[in-house]
Amino acid sequence: MALYINHTGKLKEVKEKPFKLEKDIQKVFEANLYDIMGLELVKSEFTIKNKRIDTLAYDTQASAFIIIEYKRDKNISVVDQGFTYLSLMLENKADFIVEYNESLKRNLKREDVDWSQTRVAFVSTNFTDNQVQATNFKDIAIELWEVKQFENDTIMINPIKKSNAAESIKPLTQNKEALKKVTEEIKVYTEEEHLSKTSEAIAELYEKFRQGILQLADEIEIKPKKMEIGFRKDSKVFADICILKNSLKIWINLKKGKLDDPKKLAEDVSEKGHWGNGDYQIQVDTDKDLEYIMSLIKQSIKQ
Repeated sequence: MALYINHTGKLKEVKEKPFKLEKDIQKVFEANLYDIMGLELVKSEFTIKNKRIDTLAYDTQASAFIIIEYKRDKNISVVDQGFTYLSLMLENKADFIVEYNESLKRNLKREDVDWSQTRVAFVSTNFTDNQVQATNFKDIAIELWEVKQFENDTIMINPIKKSNAAESIKPLTQNKEALKKVTEEIKVYTEEEHLSKTSEAIAELYEKFRQGILQLADEIEIKPKKMEIGFRKDSKVFADICILKNSLKIWINLKKGKLDDPKKLAEDVSEKGHWGNGDYQIQVDTDKDLEYIMSLIKQSIKQ
């Protein structure tokens, strides 16, 4: 993708300025980790069992550890390396918790972590077609992030999305014991999985609310989780939907007192246990208030 500066109608191309070292990419990501990926930095250069992890991060929304590796070499096998790191984490859970608590002065417990949501992210200036295709499975816990630097100090970051027709990796791992063990413990959830447990009417209702949310802003990302489906923009999950048998539960990610809701449709759940992000919950079984609910959700995007 070419990048230009508009000088009074005359376009001037901005040339790419390659990163000199992997460490330069790492510094950019670690200094801006929450803004870029919505993650909390735990440790830079974390070493365990004679293996060095470039960046150890934590996803507070998924309650899971994330391993980030930075690459300038196009010839690596991201799948093999990714599964190696996932296996390393699952076999040494206590070490990751100790590092988290010592680095961040917290008191995280093993049961607080959703190990099934563990994933690895590779960051590179470029990925080959083979690398992209090798990770194009809907249930593989490996992400690819492309980063480019330009001469005017602009940096472009692009998470590579899986195709809508992506298949499952599980049939390919059944004869490889190490890979099979990882795929059995780590779970990548999909919208289809959530929809398979509800009625046709509620599935149609979800689609209406889904489309309504996607039209609220550009570049909204859908992130299915264990109990709910998150809608994220600019690294923030601003709304969640839980698909129940006979209704939808919607959470709006705003703190108590921050939602302008004249109809008092949203329930304050700040003092109640709930799955989604935010202090406001709405339960619906029809689309009669769809437009009004969209106006409430939009407030969370703007925060």
